[in-house]
Amino acid sequence: MIRTPRSARNGDVFLAVDELGGAGGEPLLLVMGLGVSRYWWPDGLVDGLVEAGFHVAAFDGRDAGGSTRFDDVPADNPLAALLRRRPPAYTGEDMADDTVAVLDALGWSSAHLFGISQGGLVAQRTALRHPRRVRTLTSYAAVPSDARAVAVLRYVRLPFLARLTRFRFPAGREGDVAAGLALARAIASPGYAFDEPETRTRVERELDAGLPSGVRDTRAQARQTGASWHGPRLRELRVPTLVLHGERDPLLRPSAGRRIATKVPGARYVELPGTGHDLPRAVWPTVVREIRALTETAVRPTD
Repeated sequence: MIRTPRSARNGDVFLAVDELGGAGGEPLLLVMGLGVSRYWWPDGLVDGLVEAGFHVAAFDGRDAGGSTRFDDVPADNPLAALLRRRPPAYTGEDMADDTVAVLDALGWSSAHLFGISQGGLVAQRTALRHPRRVRTLTSYAAVPSDARAVAVLRYVRLPFLARLTRFRFPAGREGDVAAGLALARAIASPGYAFDEPETRTRVERELDAGLPSGVRDTRAQARQTGASWHGPRLRELRVPTLVLHGERDPLLRPSAGRRIATKVPGARYVELPGTGHDLPRAVWPTVVREIRALTETAVRPTD
């Protein structure tokens, strides 16, 4: 996989973007999860998407990776942010607009969106706020965009979150790598062997790019989870939608995915056996096949 660096701007916010291959194919934008960068997408999955006929790109959302950070805005932790203990640093609408700014920078009038975890939430909101820019939506291991504050907690496995808060690692690169591997192992799929070499590659290349460890920046994560949303409800979404969720997700209950699919008219829900809150190698073919099938039934929006 060859990365071609790009960039986008939404007002004063700089967004780091990579094209990942497949030029000439159907545009597909990947939206990564809470706090971490575009370097966390598995190469093999991206290769599969390119081989399936997609022109793939990925970007770092605000407060992640190489994009603009809001370190001067006070923040607590991701859970406290859900309870709105502080004014939000920015809104869910801002994050949706970031996604569209990336499409503009890539020269894409519309694209398919594939978001995982927090990225799935952002992808939902982008499709709701900018439906003419989104050809299809694939939401993986995400909460419904309608869920706010306490409502989100019904989907979160709180004992798991409590266990994560007890993780401690030394400062420096070795500690950053250890933290990334520990989180990846914690959210990994119980039904499949944990691929430590592949995971280490993703953790280390984020650091090799000179980026801070997104896993360790809980204040940035809090700012992302605290982004308020006042946009349309899921029942108003008319973009062809696929909802994927791991049957054994240790962080978010599968009921979160089922709820999205129930709310969105015509959405397809696929629960992945043995799968956690990650993208293990064994499910890549299924993910690619499901996204390809979704896009083949979609009608391109008119400009």
